[in-house]
Amino acid sequence: MAMDTDYQRIEQAIRYLSEHVESQPALDDVSDVVGVSPFHLQRLFRRYAGVTPKQFLQHLTLERAKDALDASHSVLDASFEAGLSSPARLHDHFVTLEAITPGEYKTGGAGLEIRYGTAPTPFGEIFAAETTRGICALSFIENGDDDALEALRNQWPHATLVVDDAAASRTASRIFEAREERAPIRVVAMGTNFQVRVWHALLEIPFGSMRTYQQIARAIGAPQSSRAVGNALASNPIAYLIPCHRVIQSTGAIGQYRWQAYRKRALLAWEQAAT
Repeated sequence: MAMDTDYQRIEQAIRYLSEHVESQPALDDVSDVVGVSPFHLQRLFRRYAGVTPKQFLQHLTLERAKDALDASHSVLDASFEAGLSSPARLHDHFVTLEAITPGEYKTGGAGLEIRYGTAPTPFGEIFAAETTRGICALSFIENGDDDALEALRNQWPHATLVVDDAAASRTASRIFEAREERAPIRVVAMGTNFQVRVWHALLEIPFGSMRTYQQIARAIGAPQSSRAVGNALASNPIAYLIPCHRVIQSTGAIGQYRWQAYRKRALLAWEQAAT
């Protein structure tokens, strides 16, 4: 499909810019890599990423991350940051998080139907799985969905799994396309009490903002638990919607990411450019 091809081109451009930020590539350089004219790339990039390649590149630097971190408010403040522009609000989501109940965990999803599938996004293909209660798995995938599907089967061994790529495409659209009106997105996640507390704290970080591991630890009332916070982020089962990508090191360094460091840098740059 043409749309899939466009998404792949934008993903390729975003990855190239993220991995070559130090050399500050020109639009012609990126268009050569993607295989389209500079004019066509500019239009595609703005359509799917919401900003121009140049604007995106400007927000990939360490200095930009430091500035954003310095300007951020307390993680306890659930309101939008003052001065957020309309484009930022168009991309923000209201996400409700519910933890898996002990009974659901014990039965392994017996009697539960989970619809899953894959879909393209500007930041790579996603694997999405959803129950009637909400999204239960969301991840970026590099080489097919075998690992993501196996993890879903291991987590819900007795659930009925149904392939539904159309549902995954709708999920991708809700997440990454700007909209005037946004219905709340429900997610359900399996984790320890500590992990769920950390994930709830992540939901308080506004679109386009960043926090440090130490700030998250203080926000959940465990100021000495920065390392455990990092482990909880690494166990996050819901990519992007539970925004572990918005947590960086106190130096401004982007740090690790379960779904590739370059993608974390790209997501942060996209959000910063939109604000």
